Amino acid sequence: MDNATDSGGAGYRRSAGSPRGEARRRELLAKITDDVAENGLVDFSLRRAARAAGTTHKVLLYHFESAEDLLRQVVVTLRERRVGNALAAGAGSSPTLAGRVRVAWESLREETQLRRVLDQAMGLAMYDPGRYAALGRGASQQYLPTLVSFCPEDWPEGRKLEVASMILAALRGFLVNLLIDDDLAAAGFEALLRAVEREEAAP
Repeated sequence: MDNATDSGGAGYRRSAGSPRGEARRRELLAKITDDVAENGLVDFSLRRAARAAGTTHKVLLYHFESAEDLLRQVVVTLRERRVGNALAAGAGSSPTLAGRVRVAWESLREETQLRRVLDQAMGLAMYDPGRYAALGRGASQQYLPTLVSFCPEDWPEGRKLEVASMILAALRGFLVNLLIDDDLAAAGFEALLRAVEREEAAP
């Protein structure tokens, strides 16, 4: 990550608002996101991103404000993929909230490489918030709607948000525990499911 700021400033950015420029930006972002998903964030730089996209770092600065802006958009895109996978796995998989959460958890567990990259992003946000705070900002807003959608339809919106927030916080902790002790994560998850089942049974 030492070269992540080899941007030379944001003076090249001239494509905003152009349909053709936006299409090109999305194409570049998809290629760079694929590279980061496969190779992680270690040694990320504009030059590495340019190689992955088959272009130059100056072209990237035509479409992105800086290396940090590009990296932020990559992380957001990776989270969208993760949310989409969990939603596809959990939605309609079970008539109960606990069942949907279990299926989504199994999907998250299996995404070893994607999980590793997003853990790296959160680590950077905690290690150097002055530089990388944007990598962690908005993460909850991306994940919460999926968990809210798993809740029973007849619940009040406030209750859905409360329970979804609890599940999100717990799953984050369990995903970290997977790096240390898989059995510990599994035990904690089973306790979470019992709590969710009690919540579902409550009037």
